Amino acid sequence: MCDKIEKECTICKPAPYSHDEEAMLERDRCDYTQRITYQMARSGQTTRRVRVYADGIYDLFHQGHARQLMQAKNIFPNVYLIVGVCNDELTHRMKGRTVMNGFERYEGVRHCRYVDEIVQNAPWTLSDEFIADNKIDFVAHDDIPYVTDGMDDIYAPLKARGMFVATERTEGVSTSDIVARIVKDYDLYVRRNLARGYSAKELNVSFLSEKKFRLQNKMDELKSRGKRELSKVKVDIITKWEEKSREFIDTFLLLFGRENLNHLWNESKGKLLQALSPPGSPSGSVNGDDTEGGEDYSETIDEYLEMAEKLSGGSGSGSSGSLNGKQRPKQKRSSLARRSYQSLQSRSPDLEADGDEDADAEYERRSD
Repeated sequence: MCDKIEKECTICKPAPYSHDEEAMLERDRCDYTQRITYQMARSGQTTRRVRVYADGIYDLFHQGHARQLMQAKNIFPNVYLIVGVCNDELTHRMKGRTVMNGFERYEGVRHCRYVDEIVQNAPWTLSDEFIADNKIDFVAHDDIPYVTDGMDDIYAPLKARGMFVATERTEGVSTSDIVARIVKDYDLYVRRNLARGYSAKELNVSFLSEKKFRLQNKMDELKSRGKRELSKVKVDIITKWEEKSREFIDTFLLLFGRENLNHLWNESKGKLLQALSPPGSPSGSVNGDDTEGGEDYSETIDEYLEMAEKLSGGSGSGSSGSLNGKQRPKQKRSSLARRSYQSLQSRSPDLEADGDEDADAEYERRSD
């Protein structure tokens, strides 16, 4: 029950440093005279918590680090996990420059939920004195040999003594991979930080590079703004088109609905039949020429009578009023004119009655 309470408290707050009172009390309560073997730890038949130690640089603390500490914490049923973090001086000398300083790396690790205690200024290789002072039962690390000056594997002595437990590395992620990503996209990160208010001096870029990056940021901003405006225009066009399309559909249905289509078909059918069957020639034509209704035929009759009178006078003797030197009687001439007029009247049956009376009066006048 006490162990459960201590575990819950560790989750709810950062892990203590090895020189803190809480860590010192835990270390003093541990009966290190009772040695714990690997079989005892695996079976869970121990009278105290198994003290497991894991060490590293933990620069840019990421999920690979967290997963390694999770494995170390759960490698045995009842584990008190101690994590050693090397300081900047030792790390820069043995491995190279780090992105985060020592304090940042300490704080990153001690806020991991699997960690119970932090050892600052951890050594590069573990001596027997260091193991005894921290009452370490097992050391957890990946099984890949860790080469250093004069040693093929700094964990080889612990493996020989049966105090080493292996964890698995997380493939595809490491501090070096993250640094490589930053270097690869250096320009993008510099531009991002310039846009967020960092100065060129803080980013260690030249004056010309700063102007170039700021110009690129401005161009990207204009492009983004243009895309947003274009998207708005597209949405407006689509909305308006949808509205217009509804109007077009309604208008089409009104014009070309079932009833309207029947009406249009009937009208078209009538016009088609009329075009295929044209009407006959109009009545009341003379010699094939149409005569308009209501036309006065008096002038035509006068011309016709005059022509008939000339023809009746003959052309041989040069005398228009005699035939072989003799005067033709008026009665014969009148009868000829009457027959001609009757012939004309028979060809024009559509003449009105009034026109007939006028023609008779004209005939009587000319006969007299």
